[in-house]
Amino acid sequence: MKTVDRTEHVTGPLPAQRSGHRRDLAAAGVGVVLVAAAVLIGRAVENADHTLYVRWPPLLATWYPHLGPGTWAAPTVAVAVIAHGPVLADRLRRRALLLSCYAASLAWVFSLAMIDGWDRGIALRLTTKHEYLRVIGRFDDIGAALHGFNDHILVGPPGNWPAHVAGHPPGATLTFVLLDRIGLGGGAWAGVWCVVTGASAAVAVLIAVRALTDEHTARRAAPFVVLAPVAVWAGTSADGYFTAVAAWSVTLLALAATRTVRSPGAAALGAGLLFGLTCYLSYGLTLIALPLLAVLVLSRTARPLPLFVLGALVVPVAFTLAGFNWWEAYHLLVERYYQGAGGLRPYSYWVWANLACAAIAVGPATLAGLRRTAAAAPRAVRTLRTGTTTAPLRLTLLVLAAFLALSAADLSGMSKAETERIWQPFLLWLLPAAALLPAPRPRGWLTAQAAVALAVNHLLWTGW
Repeated sequence: MKTVDRTEHVTGPLPAQRSGHRRDLAAAGVGVVLVAAAVLIGRAVENADHTLYVRWPPLLATWYPHLGPGTWAAPTVAVAVIAHGPVLADRLRRRALLLSCYAASLAWVFSLAMIDGWDRGIALRLTTKHEYLRVIGRFDDIGAALHGFNDHILVGPPGNWPAHVAGHPPGATLTFVLLDRIGLGGGAWAGVWCVVTGASAAVAVLIAVRALTDEHTARRAAPFVVLAPVAVWAGTSADGYFTAVAAWSVTLLALAATRTVRSPGAAALGAGLLFGLTCYLSYGLTLIALPLLAVLVLSRTARPLPLFVLGALVVPVAFTLAGFNWWEAYHLLVERYYQGAGGLRPYSYWVWANLACAAIAVGPATLAGLRRTAAAAPRAVRTLRTGTTTAPLRLTLLVLAAFLALSAADLSGMSKAETERIWQPFLLWLLPAAALLPAPRPRGWLTAQAAVALAVNHLLWTGW
């Protein structure tokens, strides 16, 4: 395989030195303590009043040690990435690296899902009682279904939508309706769609990090973005697909803003189009506007905005003309949310236990990287005034924007439980923080990442 001359992309080491390694380990340790507290306190709360509505708090999961076809494949993928990922990330040509990252991400997501077997891991996940495929028959007349969509959000009226159909704009369900129309119907094709599209999010984030920081930083981040524990949930729900759509919106805007693509105008238009679609896949993903704003701040330009806004109007206008009212639907969703488990799950527990879910999903390497992000944050914010910021500080600001979006979702009270799945579009942009870790130790941190994912998928039966 061809390799690239190291002088093509190496811009010097990141200022993440060996000093601070103990503090990195301490940050990972804090994550362990947070998860342990969420487990112990969560079990006590659930045993006392049964208001958490999860069997193995804080995750939506059941204790169920098991093996499956992926038991052999997933560790093989992990060992390959741990052993060769850092070297290949440094040496491969750019296009080969991106293709390799997609292939590795696809293999990682797919093999983890296969620990539960083909049917339970992929083919039947989207056909459960709460998911989208159950209502495809009600979209025979798409126009009529969209026009009357809001009439079936609340519990009570006849024919109310299942929880996850009601909980999302109709763009989510319509995706699987259209797949069915072109002959790709059923849970197997829906699952494959989510895996194949979801794995592309890793490529999107690396392209964006390179555009906004530099080549070296993106290459340092690559193995960590691929081998993240959040892959446990990326292939088992539609949220992996949502994550990819949102990620490519941010990436296209980054390419347009930095003018590192042949047609910045087309990239800006595409970024807006995907952002509009993102908002019609999940209400909460309007918060992706914060990473999008960070892209413009880091690029110090508003040049892509007119075309971005033009693109962002396409999907909302189309759905509005078809009879779907997004704002009305959102307010009805809030009411529906409190009609169900969302109204009973205690905010006092989930406002911090959600973060324990996130800690599991991003893994210890990301937690250590976030420690370094927090340490660099004051300096990074100060450098915005001068515009003379370095690549690591630009990465810090991008990660902070994603964390701010996640925090807003947490404090809203509309994300109580299941955030290991729901927050994937935000968690994705935290993963590159691991690029700030010292260069001599990537394999140890990668091993820890893989160990978390493998433990979760083998010891727990995840709801997603």
